[in-house]
Amino acid sequence: MTGVTIQQKNTDRKQMLEAFDETKTGVKGLLDSGLDKIPEIFVRPSEELSEELTYKYPKIEVPVIDLSAGRIQVVEQVRSASEKWGFFQVVNHGIPSEVLDRAINGVREFNEGDVEEKRKYYSRDDRRNVKFSTNYDLYSSKTANWRDSLRFSFPDQIRSEELPLSCRESTVEYSNHVAVLGNNLLELLSEALGLKPDHLNKLECAKGRRMSMHYYPACPEPELTLGSTKHTDTAFLTILLQNHVNGLQVFYEDQWIKVEPYPGALIANIGNFLQVLTPLVSNGKFRSVMHRVVANREGPRISAAYFLSGPYEENKVYGPIEELISEESPAIYREVHLRDYIQKFLSVGLDENLGLDFWKI
Repeated sequence: MTGVTIQQKNTDRKQMLEAFDETKTGVKGLLDSGLDKIPEIFVRPSEELSEELTYKYPKIEVPVIDLSAGRIQVVEQVRSASEKWGFFQVVNHGIPSEVLDRAINGVREFNEGDVEEKRKYYSRDDRRNVKFSTNYDLYSSKTANWRDSLRFSFPDQIRSEELPLSCRESTVEYSNHVAVLGNNLLELLSEALGLKPDHLNKLECAKGRRMSMHYYPACPEPELTLGSTKHTDTAFLTILLQNHVNGLQVFYEDQWIKVEPYPGALIANIGNFLQVLTPLVSNGKFRSVMHRVVANREGPRISAAYFLSGPYEENKVYGPIEELISEESPAIYREVHLRDYIQKFLSVGLDENLGLDFWKI
């Protein structure tokens, strides 16, 4: 292919992305228009589609941990799951089922509600606390993902008046409950690392409120695209609520494993910060693993990801927990300035934030 042809192709793609973005109605708007084929900007590269044919999808289940069991047993299960999987589901977590249902319904009502109301929140300005868009990395990723997202980020308490009315009450209610669960899980993770229960909480790992509420509409050609490309999370820990529609997969032992929705369960997964960064890092003991969401003919799939990302302080330096370093277990990751990490994260597509080799010594 000549340079001129490549340049023209890139120009055409940019124009298609801009035209789609300017509608400010997201993927749901495309579906409502009656299309029966997905636009080219959502079609994955042919080499990726060919690679899919090699996966076998073995019948293995992500660990399910009953938080009402004995403390010693739960800590051991959390340790094992965090080291082997980087993912686990939790039940008997203390959040009432009606709170979970209202949170899911709130996301649905916003995405299926008034189009003009959604457009008010449509933005790619990272300075905004609340914003709605399709793919934060729309212009830097190789392929757009089949999902719309309402995201919010507050340094401390949620300013509820900034949230859409359709999901305001349910979102604040769920966020308050899941914040308590997040602190509890950090205590379990601290103990699983052999530290005091309050170690990670003292490092303010749960400070701030950040959530991404995703809406994955039914897709006419799910085999050609993804709901969310493979990635690891920029956080210490992610707590995920999902509805009954399948789609989440985790990469385990070189295969994609389906994370089947478990009634009343929430999913917890280790983030990059817990594996690599911050004064609390497990120095690679716990795993931040790749995961993705496939598209479906059935829909919508709805999820709410609550991120325990800690305080945002640009000059903060992150490095392995000193208590976890020894001659037998030397540091494998270098110290990193948070601003460098954030700049890297925002400058590339989601699928380019996979490996942690960037931080290795």
